[in-house]
Amino acid sequence: MKRYLIPLALALLAGACSAAQTRNDATHELDLHGHTFQVELATNDAQREHGLMDRSSLAPDHGMLFVFAYDAPQSFWMKNTLIPLDMLFFDKDRKLVSLQLDVPPCKADPCPQYPSGKPVMYVLELAAGTVAQLGITTGDRFSLKGRIGPVH
Repeated sequence: MKRYLIPLALALLAGACSAAQTRNDATHELDLHGHTFQVELATNDAQREHGLMDRSSLAPDHGMLFVFAYDAPQSFWMKNTLIPLDMLFFDKDRKLVSLQLDVPPCKADPCPQYPSGKPVMYVLELAAGTVAQLGITTGDRFSLKGRIGPVH
């Protein structure tokens, strides 16, 4: 019996490490247009690729901030995303440069792409309708409490 416990423990640990790479449950406070959001950070390829997939809801004051290592045009899609989103694209100075609003979930392949249209370093995903409700507009800047950490 004991010889099975070590492989089982190692398998569980490996699964936990893998889940930690694709999901970041720690939240940070992001301030935008006079409102504070609790955001998860997506700072590596695995986290950015998974994003908000498979989630059935998103609280109005929550979101996900995708962080890239450099300023470049970005394009997002909604594959396996179950909820409509607002996508906010920010440049390296954290200034909002473009928006994709009320983006619907993708129901069938191929899923449409939603491009930034300009070089960006950050993409914030919020529940659809949040931008309109709060009056967020291009030119707004966000601030983030705490460090972003390494970006891969």
